[in-house]
Amino acid sequence: MTLLPLQLSQLRNATLPDGSTCDVELIDDVVRGVRPSEGRPAEVGSSELDLTGFMLLPAAAEPHAHLDKALTWDLINPPAGDLVQAIASWQEYSAGMTVESIADRARTQALAMLRNGTTAIRCHVDILLGPEPLRGVQALVQVRDELADLIDIELVALAGWQATDAAVEAALDLGVDLVGGAPHLAPDPSADLRRLLAIASRRGVGVDLHTDEGLTGHLTIIEYARIVRDWQQPVSAGHCVRLGTLEASELDEVIAEVLASNIGIVSLPITNLYLQGWDHPVSTPRGLTALRALIDAGVRVGAGADNVRDPFNPVGRSDAFETASLLVTAGHLSLEEAWSTVSTGSRSVMSLPPAGVSVGSRAELVAVRGSSLSDVIANAPADRFVIHAGRLVARSHVVTDMAIPARFPQLEMR
Repeated sequence: MTLLPLQLSQLRNATLPDGSTCDVELIDDVVRGVRPSEGRPAEVGSSELDLTGFMLLPAAAEPHAHLDKALTWDLINPPAGDLVQAIASWQEYSAGMTVESIADRARTQALAMLRNGTTAIRCHVDILLGPEPLRGVQALVQVRDELADLIDIELVALAGWQATDAAVEAALDLGVDLVGGAPHLAPDPSADLRRLLAIASRRGVGVDLHTDEGLTGHLTIIEYARIVRDWQQPVSAGHCVRLGTLEASELDEVIAEVLASNIGIVSLPITNLYLQGWDHPVSTPRGLTALRALIDAGVRVGAGADNVRDPFNPVGRSDAFETASLLVTAGHLSLEEAWSTVSTGSRSVMSLPPAGVSVGSRAELVAVRGSSLSDVIANAPADRFVIHAGRLVARSHVVTDMAIPARFPQLEMR
């Protein structure tokens, strides 16, 4: 069933992570009041929404997606493997893609994320090799415009070292928001880093770089931090897997540089747990950045899924609750830290206004059927309401039929 966006005025009987219940007043796209629940049901046919039995949380924000690559695993059938193999598989396949095929997959993926509770996406879109390098950019600009009333999409020009400066400039001219790339993969990482930062500085835009995505190798993040020290534009770094391998003294130096430049760090557990460690069959290391040290030091940290069902990650449910669960099990974050990282932390890295269940915050919210934060992160119930800019933009309701043993009628599901 198609659901038209409905402007909401009241959310009633919502459960918060501390176990309390509340009523929430919304005016346009802002939370204007939060008070203890009166226990009154929502008025039928009104702009009120009854959230009895649902936990209300800040909506997820995806700080690092690749919508142009999404859902290509079955199309490519690539070999399972590390980052180098994934890049090779993708480059071979991408040569034959059209603007229309990219847009179709990107749109499908963005809507899947929206219905699961993600209301903002930062998408890295490849500057492709060959004679038509901007096919992906054209497709994603189209999808961003199509879905503008439902979800916020921000675009980053992902320029490999082979991409020309002119192609990056052209992507910005088409409406891409930030400059991106992966300097650590270039033959001369420092030169590529400086090239990309020079383009961003010249154009007055922010930067979000794939940074040090490996368990070994030279660090680029320190040079990155020093170059952007006094920038007013937003700067962030994704992956940063190398930081998770550093000794404490070396890591302290990196964190000091990151803090001094206010660089937001993005962890991408599901993709990096898949891509890293293939050459370590024994005691396989975690493909994660130094989450605990970064958070404890006060660095702005967000987390996302990165790739979904493409050569860089064959799985993924397009659901921030999956990312939060991995942050708990693989990253050893608390439940509260995990959800904060995929929601308010990611919004901070993306330079978006704060959102959540507090007066003055943006009404970017997700309500999930469940009784506690551990319940909803563990089980990721599909019954959800998604609120973007104070409007109901997605609703999911699941019905389960189950056979009950005749000897135990008391087991009947309620």
